[in-house]
Amino acid sequence: MLRERVSAGASVDGELALPFELRRRSRLLTRLVGGTPVGLMLERGAPLRDGECLRGDDGRLYRVRAADESVMEARCDNPTTLARIAYHLGNRHAALQIGEGFVRFAQDDVLAAMVRGLGAAVTALRAPFEPEAGAYASGAHTHGADGHYAPVIHDHHENAR
Repeated sequence: MLRERVSAGASVDGELALPFELRRRSRLLTRLVGGTPVGLMLERGAPLRDGECLRGDDGRLYRVRAADESVMEARCDNPTTLARIAYHLGNRHAALQIGEGFVRFAQDDVLAAMVRGLGAAVTALRAPFEPEAGAYASGAHTHGADGHYAPVIHDHHENAR
């Protein structure tokens, strides 16, 4: 069972490759790269990020890797147009990965058509998806039942499941 997030170490005992939707879950039965079954039992509220490390009950360290998944990549040379695209996708609560001259979002033909209409070239591809954590991810907090601070991510979609 993997229960603890730890500082990334130079040496790890294995790797856990997951798409973003599964990296958002705090309770999960899955497999390590190589096929060994493993369970996650992590604190709620913070998705696993590419490169992060987890410690197993046996003391071993495992690195998280963003697995390739179906995404749409919108590219545009005009920064104002790209900002407008990011605004409209964010207004639809789409998780976005923002890079130099592009935005990525989960595969969605309706959103892709909208983005094309705004002036970007859109390509469907398989690639790691590492969306922005959100404005409230690092600064927001609340008190847990034990009185300690607990991070909160304001994502009403997560609570809808």
